[in-house]
Amino acid sequence: MNYKSFLLTIFSVAVTTTGFSQANILNAKTPQEIGVRTEAQKAVDNDKPLEYGYVDDRDIMYSKMTWEKVVLDERINFPLYYPIDTNNIGSERRSLFDVLTKAIKEGKIENVYDDSYFTAKRSLKDLQDITRKIDTLDIGYDQLNADGYVDPEYITKREISSYDISAYLIKGLWYFDKRQGELKYRLLGIAPAAPDVNFIDSADEENREPNPLYWIFFPDAREVLHEAKTFNNKNSAVPFSYDHILNSRRFNGYIYKEENVYGDRTVDEYINDNALMQLLESDRIKEKIRNFEMDMWSY
Repeated sequence: MNYKSFLLTIFSVAVTTTGFSQANILNAKTPQEIGVRTEAQKAVDNDKPLEYGYVDDRDIMYSKMTWEKVVLDERINFPLYYPIDTNNIGSERRSLFDVLTKAIKEGKIENVYDDSYFTAKRSLKDLQDITRKIDTLDIGYDQLNADGYVDPEYITKREISSYDISAYLIKGLWYFDKRQGELKYRLLGIAPAAPDVNFIDSADEENREPNPLYWIFFPDAREVLHEAKTFNNKNSAVPFSYDHILNSRRFNGYIYKEENVYGDRTVDEYINDNALMQLLESDRIKEKIRNFEMDMWSY
């Protein structure tokens, strides 16, 4: 590494640390000043998501669309899940589900879709219907029959929160760029998955199978995900943004579907009741994609 490259690396790290670390924490005289950036800091801050390079259709020599399931029980995926309890934590740290939900409610993410093909849109009312349940206890029905009204204490409300999110579904395109001569990945959609709100507290595991709540076209959410930071276990001064984690594939997932001639059927549709064989099939699809790049340089 020459001298100029070394200086450029040091400068980049310094700028990144300044932009990502909690602002003004060492210079604050009151707790209210923590996180408040000065005008000088805002003037030099040009922290935006890294733009995708333009890829012409003629440069794509090979492509394969895949759908992956990112299970949040795995330790490597914990940054996407936590924190789930925000009562005793700063406002700068939120789970991925809280970030997406807040952005949708505030209109920062305008379009939310019903499926991974982004054909039908969902409204805020639709999201409330699938994430919220209002029920009446048996004693409430007895009171309604006797008195004609129900006290609020006999009405239960249940809403899906970040605690209930058990997985994320990821849609992306693997493609071989013949100009760059390498296999690349472009994330296209993301969906939080949780059990049906009507059976979310059921003891039956079959009723607790996670389903996608909504799909988001990933480029629409990049600005929001770039501003939201997650915890970096190795260095809390440099937290990662959700945009960085997802684009750099800092998660572990398995392929549950690939585009195919059978109408994009899922793996469990042709391999039934055998979790081991489904995982092996997922690995086979992954290796098939990887081997294309390896075969390009075989002589």
